[in-house]
Amino acid sequence: MKNILLIALCLLMTVAVYGQYDLVIVGGTPGGIMAGIAAAKQGKTSVILERTNHIGGLPANGLGATDIATRGATTGLFAEFISRVKKHYVTTYGENSKQVKDCSEGFHFEPSVGESVLEQMLAEQKNITVLKMRQFDVLEKNITLYDDVIQSIRVLNRENGKTEEYKGKVFLDATYEGDLGAAAKIPFRLGREGKDEFGETGAGVVYKYWGGPEGEGTTFQGDNAVQSYNYRLCLTNNPANRVEIQKPLKYNREEYVSLIEDVWTGRHTGVQMLNVTEAMLEENRKHIAKGNPSKIPGDVWGIARLTNMVTLPNEKTDGNNQHMAFISTDLPEENWPWPTSGWAWRDAYAQRLRSYIEGLFWFAQNDKALPENFRKAAKEWGFAKDEYKDNGNFPRQVYVREGRRFEGEYFFTTKDATPTTPGQRPVVHPASITASHYAFDSHAVRKREPNRPHLDGFLSYPSQVYTVPYGVMVPKTVDNLLLPVPVSGSHIGFSTLRMEPCWMAIGQAAGIASALAIDSHVKVRNVDMKALQNKLLEQNATLIYYRDLQPADPDFKMAQTLGLLGYLPGWEAKLNEPVDQPTLALWEKLSNRKLAAEPGKTLRKEVLQNLFKNL
Repeated sequence: MKNILLIALCLLMTVAVYGQYDLVIVGGTPGGIMAGIAAAKQGKTSVILERTNHIGGLPANGLGATDIATRGATTGLFAEFISRVKKHYVTTYGENSKQVKDCSEGFHFEPSVGESVLEQMLAEQKNITVLKMRQFDVLEKNITLYDDVIQSIRVLNRENGKTEEYKGKVFLDATYEGDLGAAAKIPFRLGREGKDEFGETGAGVVYKYWGGPEGEGTTFQGDNAVQSYNYRLCLTNNPANRVEIQKPLKYNREEYVSLIEDVWTGRHTGVQMLNVTEAMLEENRKHIAKGNPSKIPGDVWGIARLTNMVTLPNEKTDGNNQHMAFISTDLPEENWPWPTSGWAWRDAYAQRLRSYIEGLFWFAQNDKALPENFRKAAKEWGFAKDEYKDNGNFPRQVYVREGRRFEGEYFFTTKDATPTTPGQRPVVHPASITASHYAFDSHAVRKREPNRPHLDGFLSYPSQVYTVPYGVMVPKTVDNLLLPVPVSGSHIGFSTLRMEPCWMAIGQAAGIASALAIDSHVKVRNVDMKALQNKLLEQNATLIYYRDLQPADPDFKMAQTLGLLGYLPGWEAKLNEPVDQPTLALWEKLSNRKLAAEPGKTLRKEVLQNLFKNL
């Protein structure tokens, strides 16, 4: 113990303390930003330490097509972000403009707009300090942890090379990698659990046609494989705003040659291939040789062969990996070390990934082994000239789909987002901090393998709107640390939580929970759940989703509170309908009291309002 105190004392003598805050947030991701904003609304100070020169994480780096399956399932500060995006396009271009139409109610936006809106939201909160170019490294010397409480952390100022120390009452890991949690020695997982561990659909080694069944080679066994990363590209076919894609210095043609046969034959990884014969592929080759695009069902042509594009305002796209392709902008296998590597390795990989993607596009647009009409179609696209001006019009941040997954107070798996009965809800968590919804979605973990008709780990399975319990971001040890981004869950369970709307909502809850912990002088795991949920509802969060209710409705808070207690198990609250006898019997059982109501006449909301008053 004396040695630990002596080391800490020496560090204090050599490192300048740059501030004492209520919250110290590592990572300027949307999850971290919303945590700071939510805490500021409770009167708490925060510092956000962001490694790069830009805040915003992936929504500021190409992820402009918001990943959420049910709009309205996640609200709160995320909904405010979306409404501000729409307002930007309405104010800038007019309510009836194409830009407003293409922004899809604010769910689709340009990278620069995403960053700008997040910057505006931060600027409105005087209690938040944002410091960019601050790097946290997972080294023992960079964290002072005493008696299960983090006292301070140290970061590198990348602009002047100096080490800075920051003290706080609560610390938040809002990094995609989980670096702060790792430094605090919170147990974490990497790779894929096997199906034998939690009985999850899609767990372990899975070979699956996109949109189709599992195939040969599927074993469901666990391993250490990490799903692939890419960059979310902002592309345009507008000549006035298009930058031609250049051949990278480290171009390696051999990495892309398998694309040649794919293009000529139309072979892809989609479920349509189950009905495609070798004769059809050869016929397609002749068809393409005559100057036609591919006619194989499900096949796509030109640049779409390389990237799945969703329209954004101003003739731009969010270019993700092409789900139907054997090779695309993902670069599997090579990213496996990323979660636990230092920033020198990560930076090298980021450059390697950029070079690989630029080389892929240059190959598709210029290699003469490809059909001329394919190259011509591909060459219609390039990078948007008015995005990422300080980075050669290329995204600044790698799309880290999955890093460390910590083992928290609650471990989220597929059962938490899968209905036990078809059409019904998944399990409802009374300690819910948000509702959310996205498929169980993972990208490939391995590159193309000989004679495999699909890629290992590239999969999607349906889920249903679910509730997220507070425990997914609460570590079992360390009393003043929350993990709103590298949350607790299995590979497949995490694959639905990892969407930015959900991360924003978890971050919002983390900010409020931190404020409550500080004010109540309790450990973050002992925060009063009712108080946390009430504060979230005050900030227009949705804790349990109902199709017929929105946060602006006068009975929203009542329905949310009672819904988590089991009073409204269906997908609709139906507050203005008369209560029926079975429902009344359920409510009397749950409340353990006789209710003054007449089935078929008394409105459901009247009965619930009386119950709510007496909670």
